Amino acid sequence: MDQPLGIDRTLEVGSVCVFCGSSTPSDPQYRHATVDLAEAIADRGIDLIYGGGKVGLMGVLADAALRKGGRVVGVIPVGLFSREVGHTGLTELHEVASMHERKRLMYELADGFVALPGGLGTLEELAEVATWTQLGLHAKPVVLLDVADYWKPLQPSEQW
Repeated sequence: MDQPLGIDRTLEVGSVCVFCGSSTPSDPQYRHATVDLAEAIADRGIDLIYGGGKVGLMGVLADAALRKGGRVVGVIPVGLFSREVGHTGLTELHEVASMHERKRLMYELADGFVALPGGLGTLEELAEVATWTQLGLHAKPVVLLDVADYWKPLQPSEQW
């Protein structure tokens, strides 16, 4: 059987970078999907790489993976540590000087990427890593976890 979307099923993924927001939408579907993803990552022994925050979906993600015994690595800029309430209970927390350094380190640490629903920061991270895929700068899988059709507007129309 052909692999959907050209996905290489032999790819070894030891770490996944998850992009998500520092707020929690009121619809509980988002929280449940975030917990399910974190638990699945931890259950498979895959390292979770994320933005290092303790609030919003970032905190939900990290806490759920930690509860399942997962290894969780956060990467947060020094200037955002107080704003995003940096998570001090992680396996590792890297404080970096800038958002650019944050993204670079998360990309280096990850074997693949998952984007949960989020705000402009999540969209920007997703756009950059997807662009790098399109340009051939990496061949790491990029996945959109489409909760409640959140990412549906990004699906190509039949005109594409």
